[in-house]
Amino acid sequence: MSDQRDKAYLQPYTEAVKRFGAGFEATLWNSTAAQTLRFDVMIDLAGIRESRILDVGCGQGDLAAWLLKRKVPFAAYIGIDAIPEMIEAANRRDLPGCRFVAGDAVADPALLRTGDPDYTCISGTLNTMDDATAQKLVADAFAAASRGVVFNFLSTRHHPRFAGRDTTPARRRDPVAWLDFALGLSSRVAFDQAYLDGHDATIMVGKED
Repeated sequence: MSDQRDKAYLQPYTEAVKRFGAGFEATLWNSTAAQTLRFDVMIDLAGIRESRILDVGCGQGDLAAWLLKRKVPFAAYIGIDAIPEMIEAANRRDLPGCRFVAGDAVADPALLRTGDPDYTCISGTLNTMDDATAQKLVADAFAAASRGVVFNFLSTRHHPRFAGRDTTPARRRDPVAWLDFALGLSSRVAFDQAYLDGHDATIMVGKED
């Protein structure tokens, strides 16, 4: 029972895979256009070109596929996901230069050093976690990466048109509190929530020289 409670953040994805199969619907994104826009913001905010990239919560490998489609050069890419079916789906895509590994980086933070990453990307993965779990994952990822971590989340400081929208199972987070958390890790912090009218926010935390 304790293990199930500790891993409650995985339950929505496990249920989605059972319902929809290991595909886009199981990532719990509403649209591929919004997903790729989020990817673009992460890529540009972090400047991950020519880097070793670790993608935590990679799902079926959509970030890897987008990097290849955009012709963003990278030194290496490794995706990690706790749902084995999603890793199997990612591997079936046979994306060149990309490797996918099954594992839960929350339960096993040592996985965050896989491939000696320059940057760790965390897109959508925090959505089903409480703040304490999410912040520990980001802090562990930041410590394990040589250059930094970039992550996104649903923001509480959004355009009024999003008021009352049910985002379950994803949680909204206060971007001011998260910026304060990020600045506790490093002075090199970049932030953007203009791309979806405040519905979503992205933070990059870079290592200090």
